[in-house]
This record gives sequence, structure tokens and C-alpha cells, in this order.
Amino acid sequence: MAIERTDLEAKLREIEDIVEETKNQAQTTGTAIAVGVVIAVVLIFLIGRRRGKKTGGARVEIYRV
Repeated sequence: MAIERTDLEAKLREIEDIVEETKNQAQTTGTAIAVGVVIAVVLIFLIGRRRGKKTGGARVEIYRV
């Protein structure tokens, strides 16, 4: 059984398609995670800001010795 050029080209195209598909899935997943993180940070910021307004903010006392 001899391996011909067309066999090699077909297999390499198949591997290339699989790699391209995996890359696209990884990019989609990465983008979704990045968007989720940004939304979480914004929500935490807004909740913290709201809570800070309710309590009147931090009070710091400085004593001179």
C-alpha cells in the first residue's frame, strides 16, 4: 500500500479544518467569558457605590501625638 500525495493532502485538509473549528470555539468561549467578567465587575462596582452612599462613606480619625 503506497501513500499518495492526494491522500496526504486530504488528511492535512481534514486536520486543518479540525484546528480551525477548535480555534473558533475557543475564541467564542473566550469572548463570552470576557463579557461575563466585565458585566460582573460593573455590577459589583455599582452595588458598592450604592452601599457606600447608604452608609455615608468611611470615617477616618487621625490623632496627633
